[in-house]
Amino acid sequence: MTLQTVLLAAAAVFSVGLYGALSQQVVVMVMMGLELMINAIILAAAGFWWFVMPAPSGQVLLLVVIAAMTVEMAMGFAIATALHRERRTDMTDTAADLSG
Repeated sequence: MTLQTVLLAAAAVFSVGLYGALSQQVVVMVMMGLELMINAIILAAAGFWWFVMPAPSGQVLLLVVIAAMTVEMAMGFAIATALHRERRTDMTDTAADLSG
């Protein structure tokens, strides 16, 4: 496995995530697309760290980023659940009229 293969896989995952984030109207599906895009960025960064400078500091930083991303997605799902309970919908176009 080469760096080019890892970057090609990251580009493919990012493309699928971008399509999912832009084509869906359900909040959870948009968030899943964003999750895929962030995972592709993490995969590309891990590939660079592995092939350019195989030091454990890079992997530790990626673990911190993954933990922060997990907390961010949990908060996003909590907001989506609260929106669904309040408005009885899970579509992104109805979330645009939220105020306050």
